[in-house]
Amino acid sequence: MASRGMGVQEVRQVGAGKPLADFFNELKQRSGYSYEQIGKKCHISRSTIHRYCTGNGVPPDFGTVERIATVCGANQQDITRLFRLWEQAWSNRAASAGAVVEPAEPEPERPANRPQAQPRARRRSVVVAVLAVFALINGSAQPVHSNEPPGVTAAAPAISAPMWTDSPYPVSDGFVGVTVNSTTGTMPSFRVGSVRLWDSETRWQNIEPRRGQFDWSTVDRLVSSARQDGLSVLFTMGGTPDWASPNGPDTPYDDGSRASPPRNMADWDRFVRRVAQRYRGRIDAYELWDMANHPKFFTGSTETLVEMTRRASSQIRAADPDATVVCPSMGELWDRAALQALERFGRLGGYNYCDVAAVKLYPRKASDPPETMLNVANEVYKSFHRSGAHLGLWSTGSGFDIPLQRPVRPELAADHAVRFYLTGIYAQYQRMYFYNWGSAKVPLVLQPEGGKPTKAALFVEELRRWLHDARVHSCGRGAPAGLPKNMWQCRFDRGGKAFLIWWTHVGTARMTPAAGASAVQRLDGTTSPVDPAKALVVTPRPVLLRIGRTTES
Repeated sequence: MASRGMGVQEVRQVGAGKPLADFFNELKQRSGYSYEQIGKKCHISRSTIHRYCTGNGVPPDFGTVERIATVCGANQQDITRLFRLWEQAWSNRAASAGAVVEPAEPEPERPANRPQAQPRARRRSVVVAVLAVFALINGSAQPVHSNEPPGVTAAAPAISAPMWTDSPYPVSDGFVGVTVNSTTGTMPSFRVGSVRLWDSETRWQNIEPRRGQFDWSTVDRLVSSARQDGLSVLFTMGGTPDWASPNGPDTPYDDGSRASPPRNMADWDRFVRRVAQRYRGRIDAYELWDMANHPKFFTGSTETLVEMTRRASSQIRAADPDATVVCPSMGELWDRAALQALERFGRLGGYNYCDVAAVKLYPRKASDPPETMLNVANEVYKSFHRSGAHLGLWSTGSGFDIPLQRPVRPELAADHAVRFYLTGIYAQYQRMYFYNWGSAKVPLVLQPEGGKPTKAALFVEELRRWLHDARVHSCGRGAPAGLPKNMWQCRFDRGGKAFLIWWTHVGTARMTPAAGASAVQRLDGTTSPVDPAKALVVTPRPVLLRIGRTTES
């Protein structure tokens, strides 16, 4: 992962990074390279390399550390040791009085034939696959022991969750989203960041029941209510009208909509253009089809889907240049055939026309630990890599069979709802849309329209408070992260103050608080002070651990 140049800060404090500097010097001696040679190979200035090797500066992100180490021939054991030393250096500067933070020197220009690093929205950090250890915020939190019920761990699904660290980046205001299953214009009474319009009688068939005749009443009502509540709106397209594809197969809905593409692409162009023109500045993003790799929702060829994506993107960008174009969503991605459809769409260039890619990231069963979604997330990442697509990812819903699943008991539902979003943070997704809001016919209910928010909804609201204006640094789980095997952690900061979110996916764990920990916040809104001599009991219900003030901004 490349450094972010002038946009990133490094620590300039003598001694803060001395152990790291000593090891850098050891690697430099092993390599036989000069400061200038290392700098050229890493595309970093000679003076910056010199600072890192003398302890007068600490690299702003671990990607820079790893790049220097790789040039010097470091092995995986060296990388692991470097990560500990790098985290310790940043912790030391936070604990030392008078630390001065200055902008890092910009990197020299890369040669024209070298590819530029993709911006965050266009790539997933490659560090997820290379880190072998994750030190805690001040390097001093220690696992005490795991207290898992006998047999529970063996019965829980295996979870593949590579740990990662990155330069701090903000959690999107719209990250905590819900799909609205309502036509009335009522919005959630608990606070979320964004809403997605689907299963709300806003399909193409509902809006244009006859060619050229539009009924905007439902969309107008929903969009006006969402904007009044300050919610970002994602409009999802799908459901070809029967007049546009009279011989096409029916969708799962009883409105006559078809799963096939329109016979005449001019009808598609007109519909997309009219929507984008009418809601310019009020609808923030457009998902260009729902579940496009499922025959219940789309039966056209991949080539046709790519062409529809190209045309829709062109219409939206002309009508509303500020809108976010979200590629057609792909679902049931534990199925190899579904992943292959995603890859084929990418290889044919479909993702070239979008700002964001959409997938359905959700557990196979609502009663499964949400962390099992990471198994799918890893396969999705590989598929995007194979297809050459590098976009930010949004999760936009659930699977076709979700209404058929059994209800999840309320206490478990409350934990799972919160961890659905935390798992999205772990997977580095930019938005997560929970399915759904407004209906009681799903296994995990947030709030039936006209009813009170469930405990799950209130916990989701509290999680959003935790994440508001926060930046995420890293996530890890189990022994590689210095945690009990069933325990998870993500590290954040907000306004110069650091905090951790801890939870388990099964059973309980005991963990000695990180140095500087001051208080524990719970999802019910209560807070209690931390006793540094007493281990905390961590459960499947996430908690926030406040850490003392840092100088990082």
